Amino acid sequence: MRRIALGIQYDGTAFCGWQSQPHGKTVQDELERALREFALTPLHTVVAGRTDTGVHGLGQVVHFDTELDRTDFSWVRGTNAFLPRTIAVQWAKPMPEPFHARFSAFERTYYYALYVHPVRSPMLDGRVGWIHTPLDVDAMRAAAAMLIGVHDFSAFRSSECQAKTPVKHMYQIDVRQQGDFVHFRFRANAFLHHMVRNLMGCLVAIGRGRHPVDWMAEILAGRNRTHAAPTFMPDGLYLAQVAYPAEFDVPAAQLNSVPWSTVWNDLDTDAQST
Repeated sequence: MRRIALGIQYDGTAFCGWQSQPHGKTVQDELERALREFALTPLHTVVAGRTDTGVHGLGQVVHFDTELDRTDFSWVRGTNAFLPRTIAVQWAKPMPEPFHARFSAFERTYYYALYVHPVRSPMLDGRVGWIHTPLDVDAMRAAAAMLIGVHDFSAFRSSECQAKTPVKHMYQIDVRQQGDFVHFRFRANAFLHHMVRNLMGCLVAIGRGRHPVDWMAEILAGRNRTHAAPTFMPDGLYLAQVAYPAEFDVPAAQLNSVPWSTVWNDLDTDAQST
């Protein structure tokens, strides 16, 4: 039996999230259908992180076990031949049995791209979040700093979350403005269901002046989801990177698939130098 890992990119706009559903309109359903068409046998995938409806993947990682012997290139080209244009396998790599797409990961990185403009742009629909009022970026950056460290993130947890514990370690949050865009980068050991979108809801509320910066600390300490801001839109959220121990030599995600990738690459460079 061989264990194969795949790197996946997808536009999540038209999908009801990652996890397989009876209606079949998920990324996992499409990927497993394509694998079945190519391999001529069912293959069940295990994913690094289950993304929500409308959320995109740039560095998603999955693994599956199979008795088939195919080259890495064959897994990529063969599977992509049966995938819709909104999903593509980026790389394939045989892994030792201890590798697990979910449990071997020790860090995950999400990015959020937010368009700040009085009028929405149809050319950006589904790819970025949008807010029509100006934002105080410095206030959002100060509020984000209060989230760094090991905390109970219950205030930012969906009622449907199945995580065993709400305690997560937030390593870093970056907030960077570029013209009409504000880019956010979240690095943590793991994330709760809707956690980034719920954090974004609070950050935007502070940026709009609806709450002071210290409100973020109050919400975090209160651990009550009902006291926080509503869940923000999924459109601009990307699972960008999943980090694994060096022994597995997992290829880095390709972030150059979006026009604002230079900002994200700069943030990655900054993180590696700290």
